[in-house]
Amino acid sequence: MSRRRLVKYAGVGATLAAASPLIGSGAAFANDDDDRKGDKQGGGDSGSRAWRAGDHHIHSEYSGNFDTSVNPPKFSKGADAVYPIVTNAIMAKNFGLTWAMCTDHGGPTHSKVNLEQAYPDLLLSRKLVPEVLQFWGMEFDAPALDHHTLMIPRHDDEAKLLFELESRFAKNDPFPADPTRDTEAKMVEFLKYARGLEQRPLVIAHHAARSAPGLGVYGQDTPREFRNGNNAAPEIYVGFEGAPGHQAGPLNGGARGGYGNYPTHGGFDQMTARVGGLWDSLLGEGRRWWITATSDSHVHWTRGGSDFWPGEYSKTYVHARQGYADIMDGLRNGRIFVTTGDLVTGLDLTASGQGRNASVSETITLNRRNRTDVEIEIKFRPLEGKNANGDRPQVRRVDLITGQITGPNSNLDADTNPTTKVVARFGPRDWRKQGRDYVIRHTLRNVETDMYARVRGTNTDEAEPLADGLESPWDDLWFYSNPVFVQVR
Repeated sequence: MSRRRLVKYAGVGATLAAASPLIGSGAAFANDDDDRKGDKQGGGDSGSRAWRAGDHHIHSEYSGNFDTSVNPPKFSKGADAVYPIVTNAIMAKNFGLTWAMCTDHGGPTHSKVNLEQAYPDLLLSRKLVPEVLQFWGMEFDAPALDHHTLMIPRHDDEAKLLFELESRFAKNDPFPADPTRDTEAKMVEFLKYARGLEQRPLVIAHHAARSAPGLGVYGQDTPREFRNGNNAAPEIYVGFEGAPGHQAGPLNGGARGGYGNYPTHGGFDQMTARVGGLWDSLLGEGRRWWITATSDSHVHWTRGGSDFWPGEYSKTYVHARQGYADIMDGLRNGRIFVTTGDLVTGLDLTASGQGRNASVSETITLNRRNRTDVEIEIKFRPLEGKNANGDRPQVRRVDLITGQITGPNSNLDADTNPTTKVVARFGPRDWRKQGRDYVIRHTLRNVETDMYARVRGTNTDEAEPLADGLESPWDDLWFYSNPVFVQVR
């Protein structure tokens, strides 16, 4: 495919990419052992796994509008988001992503639009940009809740499966509208149905507290609904966006994430950013509940929107082989860390004790009759080169956060874990260089109860991420790991 033909098809995004291949220094983010020979179904060893950056919340021109004055409603492209699917894929590649997902808005009879119009464009985009694994799915109109990622496994009938799920369960798909589709019971029904499928999808909540009017006061998404959904399908409903999209809002005078009621903290949703908050409450029950970071790209901020391109600012790294199945397995099982502004390009968290060890999302089991010290190793890789803003971000501090696992909470509305705390803070004097990485080691003495550990880091001097205002998002960067778990038996 010639550059001219690619530009003609893709529009402005491809024009930018073709004219300036160094935008975002995407080459700096590529993995040395990147394997693009296709999907590797059926597991196998994890030797070729590496941290692979992606984005599961991206909009295309198929986030349009519907004229409901006619029956069936008439769909028009480009009303809410404006870029072709392939433009997003090209820009994702340009900013260092190896996987991405198109997640367009639903609406009345949108399931048919997805099947007949959008999906053929996705297939073409996969051919035009084979370096980026492009998942099929949507921004699901979750019954009784705000939007969610609905990620479909890559298989021959992926389009039919999405059509079935959207037409059967999305609250906005019926025409005329059906109020019975917008209930929590319908959401639970959907998750239970999805759990029984041979090709099981993934469901991840978007901008979970964007509708929240205050700290610890929730809007469309509530702790109770997360618990009920996770109980219904724990391997389907696996987490929420820790860092929502629309992070470029302040560059045009708006709020980061579009959080116009209660703000984000360091670009992260209050459910994630507050130590001992809702995320820690869920982890403290032993739930495998993960966080991600996305662009929610609709319109780039340079064209009046509030968005960065996929991968330009936020990245979700998954430890996986470069194949659809293993990327999805990594998301499902929490082999994830997230970062903004390319503050780091690698982050490993390991817990060791009694000759055993576990990495992010895994569990180490200790015998209480022996010494139960837990050695924590944090290894992070800073960006080599400049980020998409032309900066060389520097990690100023890394925090180790732990919390106890006390089992299911009888209060489904609980949103705190009082045992969670920052147990250690590390600065540049506390880490040592090891090849291209920096390594931190810390010992947790006499661990007597089940617990988890997680890590965050920043380029700021804020002890805790402050509520966001109109500061440039490039000056306020954070990374977060998902947790590693410790059992004491």
